[in-house]
Amino acid sequence: MGVEIERKFVVTSDAWRRAPGVRVVQAYLAREAACSVRVRIVEDTAWLSVKGRARDGAKPEFEYVIPVPEAKELIELSPYPVIEKVRRKIEYEGFVWEVDEFFGANAGLVVAEIELDAPDQPFPLPPWIGQDVTDDPRYINANLVVHPYGEWKAHNQ
Repeated sequence: MGVEIERKFVVTSDAWRRAPGVRVVQAYLAREAACSVRVRIVEDTAWLSVKGRARDGAKPEFEYVIPVPEAKELIELSPYPVIEKVRRKIEYEGFVWEVDEFFGANAGLVVAEIELDAPDQPFPLPPWIGQDVTDDPRYINANLVVHPYGEWKAHNQ
């Protein structure tokens, strides 16, 4: 079984923009509290991912490479809007950060994630990292498809 241990943060400056990015298109086929099923296309590779509920900072994750034409067909089956973003991988003091800049209904949202080996693993924060939103469900991609950033941001202004 695969396990995902990650932390998620809001990005506070544009210092990360120097890194090259790749376009990511993803859709959810299911988004239940106990399990989500996602299809993702990044350039010429596609994945089908199944993620379980997080417990003690880790969540079960199963990811399978699938043919891009099948991924496109699966995206068409999604009952939810597609998420489009550009992902940049940035190395900082021996750790790799993934910075996602969202578009469409989530435009304006930029978050950074770091995958860890253990929930309590220490790591250095780059200067462009802001608030830790790991435990804020609004920032989960599966939630952004039904409650996009543009909507909840507008309510907070």
